[in-house]
Amino acid sequence: MTTAAPDSRVPEAVHRRRWAILGVLMLSLLIVVLDNSILNVAIKTISTPAPTGLGATQSELEWAINAYTLVFAGLLFTAGLLGDRLGRKKVLLGGLFVFGAGSALAAFSDSPNQLIVFRALMGLGAAFVMPATLAVLMNVFEREEQPKAIGIWAGGVGLAIAIGPITGGVLLDHFWWGSVFLINVPIVVLALALMLWLVPDSRDPNPGRLDPVGVVLSVIGLVLLVYGIIKGGQLADFTDATVLATIGAGLAVLVAFVVFEKRSDHPSIDITYFKNKVFSAAIGAIGLVFFALMGVTFFSVFYTQSVRGYSPLQTGLLMLPLAAAQLIFAPRARLVVDRFGNRATTTGGMLLIAAMLVAFAALEADTPIWLLEVIFFLMGTGMAHIMTPTSVVIMQALPREKAGSASALSNTFRQVGGALGIAVLGSVLSTAYRNGIESHLGPVPAGVRHTAGESIEATLGVAAKLGPRGDALVGPANDAFLHAMHVTALWGAGVAVVGAVVVALYLPGRPKDPQQGKEEEELVPAGE
Repeated sequence: MTTAAPDSRVPEAVHRRRWAILGVLMLSLLIVVLDNSILNVAIKTISTPAPTGLGATQSELEWAINAYTLVFAGLLFTAGLLGDRLGRKKVLLGGLFVFGAGSALAAFSDSPNQLIVFRALMGLGAAFVMPATLAVLMNVFEREEQPKAIGIWAGGVGLAIAIGPITGGVLLDHFWWGSVFLINVPIVVLALALMLWLVPDSRDPNPGRLDPVGVVLSVIGLVLLVYGIIKGGQLADFTDATVLATIGAGLAVLVAFVVFEKRSDHPSIDITYFKNKVFSAAIGAIGLVFFALMGVTFFSVFYTQSVRGYSPLQTGLLMLPLAAAQLIFAPRARLVVDRFGNRATTTGGMLLIAAMLVAFAALEADTPIWLLEVIFFLMGTGMAHIMTPTSVVIMQALPREKAGSASALSNTFRQVGGALGIAVLGSVLSTAYRNGIESHLGPVPAGVRHTAGESIEATLGVAAKLGPRGDALVGPANDAFLHAMHVTALWGAGVAVVGAVVVALYLPGRPKDPQQGKEEEELVPAGE
């Protein structure tokens, strides 16, 4: 009976085409990840004044990224529950359609504010795509094949990260900035057609009730917190009354959210999951590593394009080692886990990320570019050995029927970690840059002096308008940015070290033979 049970979990017809289904799911995932990785290369172009770009300020760029991320993170749980209730295939199809429509609208934005709104719409669609892909995966693969499938799925993230910057660079070399969003539309159409044909529908036989109050509280709390952090960086003053009040209000609403969820009989987030230290550590590791990495990605584009003078396409090619390492190592990370255990693998990955962030703090304007390539490759290697083991721990911690919730938890912490990373590290970058450039802004007219000190692009834009008088600003702008980048990278390294300590303390080590797999089994609630 025990050997027959697993076979009966997945229908034979679905089992036969499981790898084709995984390919379609990875295409859906590719669209969501591709968009963010393309945007990373386009940041500098969008910050350029019209007609080349939209003339977005650094804070507007942070919001263009975070509007997507916050809507995505805030709605993931509701999307996961709706998938469990209505059917994951229906939710996937609807999410892809909304994401495609948002992409088309974003491509033709006339202002940074319009772009921010349409990015939020894209986040709404993506929120329904991401958890459904993993939930479907967990329902078409048997438990013993799930780690391998999740490893390939994580490798798909690496593929998207590889394709994104290069695609973005090619598009920006030949077309206007909006093409980086318009490219999503044909991919969405292809994914919709394949999904209708191949992907089976599945749902939770006992879905949870929706939690609109929890969703509203989480979104409001996160938006207030991120707004306050970004505003503090923009002003270079975190003691400003508006900044403190907004951050305080955001934290208060998030505390209210946690209290409400603990008392609710149908919470978006089941707080009791976090009583399990292994589960909490795996979730926390994902949040912390994306906190560190998203901030780095944000400033590395300005380093390669503004300081080093590379084109968007060249920048995309420079980021290829980061993606290639994830693509190579993510599917193989489970072999390292089998040999050394979750704790050693994930701690090693975190420490490697921290070391590479410290290396970023040593980069100068004339550092040989191959050193940056080595740093990117090793960062991707570290990432692969964090994402695969933690994703397996999280996804196997809940029953198969709750796969949407497990996926939503994983992705929420990834997105919230990334949003806070961009907000916090972006604000550190802004503050350090303003402090470094302020004394050199004497030739700049008083009316635009504050704006000119907001970012290196703003300074260089004003310098170009000043003509020969502005040439004297270029050197100090580069120096101020490099100093700000070094400070920001060290902050990111500190966060990665905290993540390494957390996983070293709480993730399971290599199981001993008599206890093989016991720790994993303890994560799975009775009935699985």
